[in-house]
This record gives sequence, structure tokens and C-alpha cells, in this order.
Amino acid sequence: MDKLTFAQAMTELEEVVRKLEQGDVPLEEAIDLYKKGMEYSQFCNDKLQNAEQQLISIVGENGEKQPFNATNGEV
Repeated sequence: MDKLTFAQAMTELEEVVRKLEQGDVPLEEAIDLYKKGMEYSQFCNDKLQNAEQQLISIVGENGEKQPFNATNGEV
């Protein structure tokens, strides 16, 4: 799963959800789909948290990372 992009993982997750919502899959398959869906969900969540961490800090003029205040754009 490490080679997946965020968009690919979201597409896979949406497909899993679609299949589960149809409700016509056998119990064993539903359990497997649910497990896959949870893996895709965790993967996407990790990617989003990583992106958020990159966005909440910026590099100042002196080369040091500083927190970014998103409400007013000030450092």
C-alpha cells in the first residue's frame, strides 16, 4: 500500500464503501472489505496528517521552521 497515492487510496476506499452499501456481499467478503476499507482509511488519514504537519510550519528567512498562523497569515 506504500506505493499508492492519496487519490488512488481514496478511490479504492470509495469502491469498498460502495460495495458494502449495496449490502449484497456475503458476510466473509464484507468482513474482508471492511478490513481493506479500514486500511485505506488509515492510509489516507496518515497522508493528511503528514500534509497538515508540513503546512503548519514554514521556513523563515533565517532557515528555521516557524509555526504558521493560518488565521491571519502571520508567522
